[in-house]
Amino acid sequence: MNKILTIKNFYFIVALLSIFTLASAVYIEYILDIKACKLCLYQRVPYIIAVFLCFFGYMNFKNSIWIYLLTLNFSVSLILGGYHSGIENNIFPEFSGCTANNLNIIDKEELINSLSKNLSNCKDVTFTLLGLSLATINLFISIFIVIISILFIKNEKNR
Repeated sequence: MNKILTIKNFYFIVALLSIFTLASAVYIEYILDIKACKLCLYQRVPYIIAVFLCFFGYMNFKNSIWIYLLTLNFSVSLILGGYHSGIENNIFPEFSGCTANNLNIIDKEELINSLSKNLSNCKDVTFTLLGLSLATINLFISIFIVIISILFIKNEKNR
């Protein structure tokens, strides 16, 4: 790879990007009061894992296991983001955990409690940035990181 984008710099940039992404998601959910669906919450997990992988990769940059784990981690993020974008664009059906329609509650108290919660469906786009949903932005970020990671792996094998 280029001398400017060393593996250590890559780990640092991905860690900062992951922290920024998580902070943005929390800001949108709690400050702007836009509720996240279950898939939105699941899509945060790879970013949390990435912060730790980047920390260990930065400290042990000569060990290539961290770049492989980071690639695998963002491949999972890519799948989640692609699936969520597909649900938003009616390519895939929603899974049962995403819909608020499946309430099989008999008790009156449980029904009142569940109705007071603001459940967000996975296909409802509640926030966009530059016309793109956050799931689509996550998909693009994940694709970019996976491609750069694969280039680092390929470059390492060619040495």
